Amino acid sequence: MKLHSHTVLLTGQQAKKLRAILQERGFIFEAKPYTLFAAKKDKLNVSVYEKGPKILLQGRGIEDFITFILEPEITGQALLGYEEVHTPEQFAPHFGVDESGKGDFFGPLVIAGVYTDERLTKKFQELGVCDSKNIGSDKKIRELAAAIRASQAPWDRIVITPPKYNELYQKIGNLNTLLAWGHARVLENLCEKVPGCPRALSDKFANERVLQRALLEKGKKLQLEQRTKAESDYAVAAASILAREGFIDWLEQRGKELGVVLSKGVSSKVKQTARDLVQGHGSGLLPTFAKMHFKTAAEVMNIR
Repeated sequence: MKLHSHTVLLTGQQAKKLRAILQERGFIFEAKPYTLFAAKKDKLNVSVYEKGPKILLQGRGIEDFITFILEPEITGQALLGYEEVHTPEQFAPHFGVDESGKGDFFGPLVIAGVYTDERLTKKFQELGVCDSKNIGSDKKIRELAAAIRASQAPWDRIVITPPKYNELYQKIGNLNTLLAWGHARVLENLCEKVPGCPRALSDKFANERVLQRALLEKGKKLQLEQRTKAESDYAVAAASILAREGFIDWLEQRGKELGVVLSKGVSSKVKQTARDLVQGHGSGLLPTFAKMHFKTAAEVMNIR
């Protein structure tokens, strides 16, 4: 199976050893945000991210790099081609759920869920589905999201726009409880589309009982699992891509309506855009496109 991308967790020592091997083999290093290092040779891109650390391979020649360098010289584990042996749960029927926009001042909180089974997981492997945080461009997010939908995998997505988000946050007062509420509704909708699905997986964002309590009648029948780095699961990774697509589409559309670029994150650029909009249109506009419990909101309002 031809791979378009591949991600593996490394230890700090393994990352250090890999860097030396890449230098020996003539890879060209380049600066890249949030990485320990990034290098390329021919059509292959190798990025080792600080968080994890983890390696992301993209481009051509991934299979050979894994077979002849990564597995024998770095990880010492022959996993490529044996995923069904080592992680059979990925190929069993289950839902994966993930969110986007949680840490961004502008824009909605978007939660998506995807169903996978053996056929769909193999299809996602073929497509190069991976955690949306490892995908560097909005164009690629949209391409993969379209491919996931074309696979006919059952999916669901809710977009909690800033006005609704601010209303819910004021009522609930806790982001993890709000996340659990959104996850529960996506799972309930997926249960209607695939009634016999036995299990659901999400990233660990709170005490598991918070999500369990938020589940409705159909969702309560699911075997619920939460774990860190759940995005390594293909169902969760596919959900992360669909959630990210919903988030970037909302930012782009709302930005066009406001006549500005609504950037991601909480940067100085984001703060300046917010200040400009408040100064030009009044403070009443801010809750329609931003999350008001962020400290950024208070900073913007005070500066005006």
